[in-house]
Amino acid sequence: MNASPLISIVTPNYNCAKFISETIESVLAQDYTNWEMLIQDDCSSDESYEIALEYSRKDARIKVERNDSNSGAAVTRNNAIRRSQGEYLAFLDSDDLWLPNKLSKQLKFMMDNDCDFSFTKYEHMDEDGKSLLEQAQVTKSLSYGKLMMHCWPGCLTVMYRQDLANKIYAGDVKKNNDHALFLRVMKQCKNGMGLDECLALYRIRKGSISRNKFKVLQPFVTVLHDFEHKSYLTAYFCVFTHMFVKTLFKYKKIEEKDSIVALLPSRA
Repeated sequence: MNASPLISIVTPNYNCAKFISETIESVLAQDYTNWEMLIQDDCSSDESYEIALEYSRKDARIKVERNDSNSGAAVTRNNAIRRSQGEYLAFLDSDDLWLPNKLSKQLKFMMDNDCDFSFTKYEHMDEDGKSLLEQAQVTKSLSYGKLMMHCWPGCLTVMYRQDLANKIYAGDVKKNNDHALFLRVMKQCKNGMGLDECLALYRIRKGSISRNKFKVLQPFVTVLHDFEHKSYLTAYFCVFTHMFVKTLFKYKKIEEKDSIVALLPSRA
């Protein structure tokens, strides 16, 4: 087994000029260096594409492409996956952040446990990068059935081994396409695990529907019924368990002293 495999980082981008530099800097700060960052721009109308291109001119590991037309998150993510060359695939949206040891700790965890699919805790922050003092929890083990019942992994923390000859792509669904992708991946994984350590920051932006418990219900059903071909009865039962876990167990309030924001490199 290669002790230092290439990790492909999939980063969809759409109009994130305010945040994308900080996201890229969090990748450049990684203490694990054998990575490629695949930024796929979905025809942004702001300067984020140009900002990403400037970074790519300075570091060949950053590879930027643009969709032919505005295509949505699933197609954009798939276009980046199509370009990937890594034995491992990781995900980081263009407004989120990683701690500097995220890749090294997660890769070691996967190798030590012969794990095909892993994810970690993450912390919520606001648009200005201030901690909301809330962290998402993990489950120790993850299976396809368990992932149907609740979408445990935060996309920004997921890393999995991929077969370069048989890549897996997300279904073209507008919302929850990351869940749709991970369900497909878990069908082929022998071992999915959660790393009980907070290694990433998820940015809660104004107007985000991800915090509205009821607006995410129908996309969850769509993924299970239309893409996983489950009955509506099964899909709605899974929605019930998903909301139960999300409301009571998924997020934990933390003290300011336990926030990981201070562990990031200087953000001045």
